[in-house]
Amino acid sequence: MGTATGIIKALNSGIKHLAIKRFTLRYPEEKLKFVGDGYQFDPSTGVGIAGIKGRHMLFHDHCTGCQLCSIACEGVAEAIAMVKVPDNQTQNKKSIMPQIDYGKCVFCGLCVDACPFYALYMTNDYELSSFSKEGLIYTPAQLAVKPYVQQDSEIKITDRGATHG
Repeated sequence: MGTATGIIKALNSGIKHLAIKRFTLRYPEEKLKFVGDGYQFDPSTGVGIAGIKGRHMLFHDHCTGCQLCSIACEGVAEAIAMVKVPDNQTQNKKSIMPQIDYGKCVFCGLCVDACPFYALYMTNDYELSSFSKEGLIYTPAQLAVKPYVQQDSEIKITDRGATHG
């Protein structure tokens, strides 16, 4: 009796999804539009501001070299290393800033949550492919560059499924 019920439930589920229109994007020519700039954290309220978790952005003028981002990443992915930077800034006495290895990063956002100075946040740039492991390591200078993301298609989610247009 249990096997027959299971087969009927599986067939019913499959038949329900036959009527839903599927969609396919022609990636990389077409890309989905994502709402918001990127994941951020507001320490005063203790709430994360919604956004896609992509490549990090580092504001050199806010970073103090406190290493809290590296400490937060330590138990998860160990993707952040603090490196010496040549330029001296008044707020960063140690002259160290985060360097992120995207080969190890799991995009959890804990480093953004840990930064009390709003120096680090995540952008909506999710295309981080490289031909070598060294190409996935972003230095503080590379993290300071604001990404340009071109998005063509917006996803529309309804109770009958998702479409794009």
